[in-house]
Amino acid sequence: MPRRIVAGNWKMNGSLAANRTLLAALLAAARERAPRDGDAKVDAGVEVILCPTFPHLAQVAESLQDSTVALGAQNVSEHASGAYTGEVSAAMLAELGCRYVIVGHSERRTLYGETDAQVAAKFVAAQKAGLVPILCVGERLEEREANATAVVVLRQLDAVVAAAGVAALSRAIVAYEPVWAIGTGRTASPAQAQEVHALLRARVAGHDKSVAHDLSILYGGSVKAGNAAELFAMPDIDGGLIGGAALVADEFNAIIAAAAKESK
Repeated sequence: MPRRIVAGNWKMNGSLAANRTLLAALLAAARERAPRDGDAKVDAGVEVILCPTFPHLAQVAESLQDSTVALGAQNVSEHASGAYTGEVSAAMLAELGCRYVIVGHSERRTLYGETDAQVAAKFVAAQKAGLVPILCVGERLEEREANATAVVVLRQLDAVVAAAGVAALSRAIVAYEPVWAIGTGRTASPAQAQEVHALLRARVAGHDKSVAHDLSILYGGSVKAGNAAELFAMPDIDGGLIGGAALVADEFNAIIAAAAKESK
């Protein structure tokens, strides 16, 4: 069965002081959720991931030691090393304690021109370094209005399968993030989101049913405390990739609680 996962993407937000306050509230709630059997790697049936900015990775890594919360990064280079000023390799992230990394976020694709091939290369590089990629796929508003959602998201998924093989998805997470519902206050209805999640799982099942059965597919379109439970109740939505709400402790903790409830 897919794991229940809630990942917080802090984007280009945070400061040392603000992070300390947020982390204190998040980790206090994590301790309350932790099981009483002493297993520090389990969080009430939900895996929680925080993805801060590169400059804050060390601070957050130190704070997360011995907690149930995992560390992730927001981006990674497709290159292992070399003359790539401003880039960060997968091995560097792993050395800092990252277990996860987001690849192909819509903002990387739309603002910085990342192609499907580049995203696939980043996915491969991440796995070579032992990281678990969180592969983002999603369509823009004009693509949805043109009834091209399936074409776009399957093309993005297929590029990774072609580069890495379908078995690589057993060591990855997929996140569907409709671009038109990120930071706009809009969200796909649970039925709309479920339709795309089911489409993605069916595509993977066409290659390998076992991989598809266990693949965690997260929803990443303006998830809030108020809509999380309804979204997570859908059969193919296994959690969320959370943006703005991940910066508000009460909101993020409520989203985690909604995921935990659905995991029971």
